[in-house]
Amino acid sequence: MKQPHLYAIAIGSNRPHGRHGRPAGVVAAAVAELDRRFGLFDASPLMINPAAGGAGRDFANAAAMVESPLEPPAMLRALKEIEREFGRRRGKRWSARVLDLDLLAWDGGRWRSRTLVIPHPRLEERPFMLLPLAGIAPHWRVRDGLSARQLAARLGKRRRKP
Repeated sequence: MKQPHLYAIAIGSNRPHGRHGRPAGVVAAAVAELDRRFGLFDASPLMINPAAGGAGRDFANAAAMVESPLEPPAMLRALKEIEREFGRRRGKRWSARVLDLDLLAWDGGRWRSRTLVIPHPRLEERPFMLLPLAGIAPHWRVRDGLSARQLAARLGKRRRKP
């Protein structure tokens, strides 16, 4: 069997689900599903954040670390399958969604293809992704030798500037 990879996954929801309830319940159910499918290494506490780009309601967000033997393209397909199972439908960008799962980073470093870029290209700009990741994997070198904690500190400095 192949040696498993470690993946950091952002989890978000801002629409209720018939079975899992409010977005916070959707995020908790998504963490449980990631654990069932891959093997949960760790998960962050839940954060509530304002929606970006006109997506409507506030988002419930978290990050999870999972182990999987899958390579990044197969992992992305597996995450998209989970989104569909939770009722996510393709729609306009920045719209409300039941579940959003994004690959933030993996232990293999950089990955670039037509459909996937790892580390996530906007990770450093998005506190709802970066802060939960820094909470569970503060020393993980994410980009250019910088750790999740260092990137989160930079984010905080940019947000405080007038």
